[in-house]
Amino acid sequence: MDVKVFRTFLEVAKEKHFGRASENLYITQAAVSARIKQLESYFDTQLFIRDRNAIKLTSSGERLITYAENMVRTLEQSKAELLLSKAHAIQLALAGTPNSWDAFLQHGLSVVTEVFTGYAFSAETMGREQMHRALLERTLDIGVGFDALKSDELASSQVAQLSLLLVSTTPQLQQQALEKGYVYVDWGSRFASEHALRHSNTAPPFLRTSTGRIALDFILEKGGACYLPESMVAPFIDSQQLCLVEDAEPWLRPVYLSYRKDSAALEQIKQVETLLDNSEPTSPFVLQQAGDTPPAE
Repeated sequence: MDVKVFRTFLEVAKEKHFGRASENLYITQAAVSARIKQLESYFDTQLFIRDRNAIKLTSSGERLITYAENMVRTLEQSKAELLLSKAHAIQLALAGTPNSWDAFLQHGLSVVTEVFTGYAFSAETMGREQMHRALLERTLDIGVGFDALKSDELASSQVAQLSLLLVSTTPQLQQQALEKGYVYVDWGSRFASEHALRHSNTAPPFLRTSTGRIALDFILEKGGACYLPESMVAPFIDSQQLCLVEDAEPWLRPVYLSYRKDSAALEQIKQVETLLDNSEPTSPFVLQQAGDTPPAE
């Protein structure tokens, strides 16, 4: 079945008018009608109810919409990837949890793309579960996060270790920082369990977020405290926009790279693993600039 037929079906379903659909698709109204009849014949069901100048979807037509959208989307994605493959020998799809990008992976991506030539990269932000599923489904080559992804088909290795510092917008001790304006940042499932043990007697956090950048921007604007990587907060400590909570110990968090053991790009993945393993976390350029100039009083 030609994907043009499904595109035509979706256009008619959107416009609820054969004439407007034909204008949008730059084909004749007769061609639109012929494609819809072809689709109805293929599925042996009526997709539209025609009522004078208006049409509406049947229950079968409603159910077909999701499948048609998926088919058209899949074709467009595969076409884009195949076009890329003409210009690049190998493509690598890389994803990281939001915090791994903020704290480590953004700089790592710069290192990797400088070394690899003739490659096409895709870079995405994904949650742990989504990343795990994408690796198993072979739509992702490399996943980076603060938890090792466990599966018989996957391998995980530690490529970095970040030092999380409890920072605050005002000088204060740990207990004070955790009681008022504390922002909890998700640094992985192990961090969550350790945090519950280490700070079991503290009040619930003022704000929870999965992104270090959200926490950083929030406390800089509103005041407060949170655990953030040393590489992220260094320029703000230097500019005295943030200060260390003196009696709080640094919290070391590992960063893991995960991939399929039988990946077709295993050689390239191992190269990326080595590059990231030798890459020191640094403050993103935008954060360095932001930390250079304290906000106006």
